[in-house]
Amino acid sequence: MTVETEVEIAAPRGEVFELLLDPSRLDEWVTASHGVADAPDGPLRSGSSFRQRLRLGGARFDVRWEVTELERPSLAVWEGRGPAGSHAAVRYELAENESGTRFRYCNTYDLPGGVLGTMAGRVTSGPARHAMRTSMRKLKLLLESGRR
Repeated sequence: MTVETEVEIAAPRGEVFELLLDPSRLDEWVTASHGVADAPDGPLRSGSSFRQRLRLGGARFDVRWEVTELERPSLAVWEGRGPAGSHAAVRYELAENESGTRFRYCNTYDLPGGVLGTMAGRVTSGPARHAMRTSMRKLKLLLESGRR
């Protein structure tokens, strides 16, 4: 399953990127995020990891994220491992534009369970898309309101 979107943010790309890569601020804009643990001190780099508690569609679960690719301030790729062998890959792409920054977000995830997991993924894709849209609105508001 894949959920993806783009959003225009009236803020400099470097500021957007720094906020996106600060695990301590994920709860401020990621609707499904309910806490972060085991985050390294200082800026994230390739190989950095942390644990995030998520709630989606009524289910709570933890995902262990690792930064697998990082090109400041334009690209970050995360690989996540969750319960029962679930897997996610998240890609952030940032580009400068006339209004500030174009942020492209793509999350591809696999649920365990073969055909049943695929069917469950179809059920959870609606809540995942809703959470993504809400998170992008919150991110845009946070960065454009001066609460960076």
